[in-house]
Amino acid sequence: MDPLSALRDYTIRGDLDKIVRVNDDFRFGSDYTFPCNAETAYRSKQGNLYTLETLVYYIKNHHIKHTDYMHDARAHRIPAVTFTDRKTLLDYLTGKVASSDSIVWNPPKFPEEYRPDASAFDADSNNNNSNSKNMDVDDARDSKLGVAQDETEQMDYISVIRSIEKPLKDREAILECKNRDFYSVLVASTKREEERQRIESQQRKDGLVAKSRLMGADERGLGLGYGDEMMGFDSKPKMHLKGGKIGEGVPIILVPSAFQTLITIYNVKEFLEDGVFVPTDVKVKQMKGARPECVTVQKKFSRDRVVTAYEVRDKPSALKPEDWERVVAVFVLGKEWQFKDWPFKDHVELFNKIIGFYMRFEDDSVESAKTVKQWNVKIISISKNKRHQDRAAALEFWDRLEEFVRSRSHS
Repeated sequence: MDPLSALRDYTIRGDLDKIVRVNDDFRFGSDYTFPCNAETAYRSKQGNLYTLETLVYYIKNHHIKHTDYMHDARAHRIPAVTFTDRKTLLDYLTGKVASSDSIVWNPPKFPEEYRPDASAFDADSNNNNSNSKNMDVDDARDSKLGVAQDETEQMDYISVIRSIEKPLKDREAILECKNRDFYSVLVASTKREEERQRIESQQRKDGLVAKSRLMGADERGLGLGYGDEMMGFDSKPKMHLKGGKIGEGVPIILVPSAFQTLITIYNVKEFLEDGVFVPTDVKVKQMKGARPECVTVQKKFSRDRVVTAYEVRDKPSALKPEDWERVVAVFVLGKEWQFKDWPFKDHVELFNKIIGFYMRFEDDSVESAKTVKQWNVKIISISKNKRHQDRAAALEFWDRLEEFVRSRSHS
């Protein structure tokens, strides 16, 4: 019985608890004993043969989440079964399928025709021709046995070599870098890029100022000097129009206070200023639980390089009537109760006067955005892992916000 067949037999019988490791061997009850590092006939899609140790650990832990299984296998220094092999391997070991293309059996034992026949050595036979024939048969058999033995010895050498090979890294472990904070590297890189852009803008400043002074008032920006806007700063803060009146002070952006949303009072500054998404739970630990009442963010990057300050708050109930006139945007949670006691009669009025944004992971289910798709809000998607794409999402927010403010100023 080979290790793979024995493991399949015990799995189907429900006797996995009888497979016990003793030093460097696995004992299958009182039936079989195999070395833990013995190669089985099951070949992974990556080309290597799985060892008995790998398959025993997998079949006893196949019910847990694959990422947890990979982590536990690394902790026990046991090579893991790859994700692509899990389903077909489990089906074979549990008996759902009778065979698999991944199984590569070792060369079979010597067939009966290679085994010496006792009748060929009859002591009562004195016939020379018979002896000659028997000798010819023996020579042929010895020749075949020699070839088979050479092949077997060669396979044994390969097995010995493979048995002592140990993988140092897999495709997940190789990505691990201890004591490295790549977030700080990304922020530093972003700041260097902003400094480069600032220097370039400064170099163009003198020419733009001279040009703006020569232009008529009708050629200037909406409420801003053309030179001021193009140079990268505002002569006065942008205002939110409501009912034809301009709200006083810095514009306000509202975020949910609930943690189940992606953007909160804790991580909004890194996202809107630096273009980097940091999970809320990570920011809470960094800030040691200190909850800010208000956060000031600046639009430091966009296609027109304008720098504008905004207040970010997460307690709408604390806003005064005059504060509501300064609210320009809101990150929605996707729940009706978020807008309870807000000074708007319905969603139509709310999202006509305030632009709404809904942040989601790009691979989230469609159901997660089912409610907000019924509202007049902008859905912005980010990746769970590709942080270099966050900057484009933040830029999309600023572009949408400025477009909305300009449209309101014309209405």
